[in-house]
Amino acid sequence: MQTFQIRRADSADAAIRGAAAAKTAQQGADIRFLAGGTTLLDLMKLNVETPKQLIDIKRLPLDKIETLPDGALRIGATVKNADLANDERVQRDYPVLSQALLSGASAQLRNMATTGGNLLQRTRCLYFRDTGMACNKRDPGSGCAAIGGFSRNLAILGVSDQCIATNPSDMNVALMALDATIHIKGATGERAVPIADFFLLPGKTPDKETVMQPGDLITHVTLPAPAKGERSLYLKLRDRASYEFALASAAVVMTMDGDKIGKVAFAMGGIGVRPWRDKTVEAKLTGQSPDRDAFRSAAEAFLKDARPQEGNAFKVELARRCLVHTLETAAKLA
Repeated sequence: MQTFQIRRADSADAAIRGAAAAKTAQQGADIRFLAGGTTLLDLMKLNVETPKQLIDIKRLPLDKIETLPDGALRIGATVKNADLANDERVQRDYPVLSQALLSGASAQLRNMATTGGNLLQRTRCLYFRDTGMACNKRDPGSGCAAIGGFSRNLAILGVSDQCIATNPSDMNVALMALDATIHIKGATGERAVPIADFFLLPGKTPDKETVMQPGDLITHVTLPAPAKGERSLYLKLRDRASYEFALASAAVVMTMDGDKIGKVAFAMGGIGVRPWRDKTVEAKLTGQSPDRDAFRSAAEAFLKDARPQEGNAFKVELARRCLVHTLETAAKLA
């Protein structure tokens, strides 16, 4: 592990100012905010992340879950995954989010991991985590050892000739289906970013994963008020039931209009370089009967641009079945 400094911030503004000052004083050195640290400290031990300074934000007042006047839900950036998953409002109004969180990691990690940290979670690609291997995400221009290598847990959607790494988060898949908004504060002010615009495709710059700029701090996430009669569900397929990342997962949020589909939103994890959603496919299901043929057609369209490697070609059929089953099950929920 490389040497680093750690400082504690007493406010969000102080944390942002501290990051800017440290970056200037240390001539552009990497600065990271530290909350739960369940990903960052792990990567620091592997020398994948080598920040010169950590700014501790654990004690900032960003750990509240609040219902807003319009019925939306505000989730602070340092809310623990366990607290969010077990919150009565989340379990009642956004069960897909609670289910996604409870399917991820271990109970011990959920007691430490935070909302903001989960949004910024780095890939579990073994080539990214091994500094002896070529990885454009870790070392731009070095190549991608995963292409043509071991690819079982890697992406089939959104990939480029520079990177095929998956976004590993379960929470992010649910937030994508729920149309979450990410609220960010930085040196240039505050901004609200729809989650659909938050994650970047790898293209030629896989090291740039989100719209976050150096010194930016996620302060909270908002979820729109649930629609009347809304039902939601998360399904995760993995090699084993405990403490494992998704091979394919699906988050579905649906309303019914009589015996027809009123509105549906769905996203998938384990198969994309970011939580994957296609609103054009969703729109085609509106007004249709919730039968297997309609869902199979939607799944085919959703996966039409899949670019698997030899080692993860099975994910195309696995993802198709995962999505169809989740849509069918959601449609039957009372």
